[in-house]
Amino acid sequence: MKEEVLSFMAKHQLIMPHATILIAVSGGPDSMALLHFLKTIQQAYDLRLVALSVDHQLRGEESKQDLAYVEEKCREWEIEFVGTSVNVKEYKHKEHIGTQLAARKLRYQFFEEQMSRLKADYLAFGHHGDDQVETMLMRLVRTAESSSFSGIPVKRNFAGGYIIRPFLCVTKIQLEKYCQENGIIPRIDPSNEGTDYTRNFFRKNVIPLLKNKNESVHRTIQNLSETLQADEDFLQMEAQMLVEEVVQFEENPKKVMLSIEDFSARASALQRRAFHLILNYLYDDLPKDLSYVHEDHFFSLIRNDKSNAQIDFPRHLKVEKTYNKLIFSFRQDEIASEFESVITIPGETQLPNGAKIIASFKSEIPFQDENTYVCLKDKVELPLQVRTRRDGDRMSWKGLNGSKKIKDIFIDEKIPLYERNRWPIITDNKGEIVWLVGLKKKDATAIPNKDRSLYIHLKYEQGKF
Repeated sequence: MKEEVLSFMAKHQLIMPHATILIAVSGGPDSMALLHFLKTIQQAYDLRLVALSVDHQLRGEESKQDLAYVEEKCREWEIEFVGTSVNVKEYKHKEHIGTQLAARKLRYQFFEEQMSRLKADYLAFGHHGDDQVETMLMRLVRTAESSSFSGIPVKRNFAGGYIIRPFLCVTKIQLEKYCQENGIIPRIDPSNEGTDYTRNFFRKNVIPLLKNKNESVHRTIQNLSETLQADEDFLQMEAQMLVEEVVQFEENPKKVMLSIEDFSARASALQRRAFHLILNYLYDDLPKDLSYVHEDHFFSLIRNDKSNAQIDFPRHLKVEKTYNKLIFSFRQDEIASEFESVITIPGETQLPNGAKIIASFKSEIPFQDENTYVCLKDKVELPLQVRTRRDGDRMSWKGLNGSKKIKDIFIDEKIPLYERNRWPIITDNKGEIVWLVGLKKKDATAIPNKDRSLYIHLKYEQGKF
């Protein structure tokens, strides 16, 4: 077994000489075999070994004895030892989570603290090939996405170092035999014999059936896990490039926008992964009720023929399609709130959307673009006013036969639904619309000044929606 493990370690570059390795030890056969194995190569690799053991206080005196057993073995084998006790029951009630998750969180918190305190390079676990088979089967049953169908990683980043699992190449039976050959009598956790937990069910009922067909199924599954991970790493890299090219991100508040045409032109495998990268950006931690159903809804929205449509995600996240644009935001449903204000000339008028209208008098025709409006002071009924739209609003401009509904202008210009109710409209004192900001002007070009009267110059400065 030793040569098999050393070959596996070399293949994955798990341990470098002169390293500090922390070893998670429960007292069971897997972790005790790992502790002993690393002790046998300690001198050759010039390693500092430190055993970490956690009493979860779930089995009363038995779990205390497990901790004492590990400490005694470390003393016997001359290995540094750090142990602790954590109150899982209290923590699970405080955080409203299950026992297994509470135990894991507290355990890893302790491991992270020790990695930092001891400036360790590695944290080693005794997970073996059968654990890998169980994990892959559990994920096969639970997951609906290939990107989530992955096994226990051989090596991953953790607390400034790495978590490593040198025993993923061997089986539970091999580790039990190793313990027998080396006079190790491990502690046995009775909970591992039941089938209350999902993992135990697979261990007792499914794995034996697979091994009847293939004794080396653990090697097959380990190879599958590694190749899937390599493929996934590549696809994630490509998806990240897609996101950088076609997705726009905003902060405070978080918001994501993308062109449906550009996004849909990419391979579906990259689209799915890009979708999850977007969610990882928007959510600090992914909601538990977020599922593959939301992914289905997302792609249905993209394919929807309607110009405007919307779907709801957990925690008030809304995904809105508006023509060729898709917008992710945490906006609450907006109720149109009327806004109206007199424009002070000269002066600045603040708008609810964070923008402002800067008004001034000019003696000559100033520069004009879509964000400015210019007219002769004597040719407009003052004061000018800025407001939001109202039912029945219409406007006319030079070259138009009659007038047109503001609603229809918004549709023609493909203005998103959520922006229409707060779009600024400039009217004269008679209520006639002279400028639908950024879109239409009653007089597209200012009249030349023949009587030396002043021009009114309005400039719209964009705010953040």
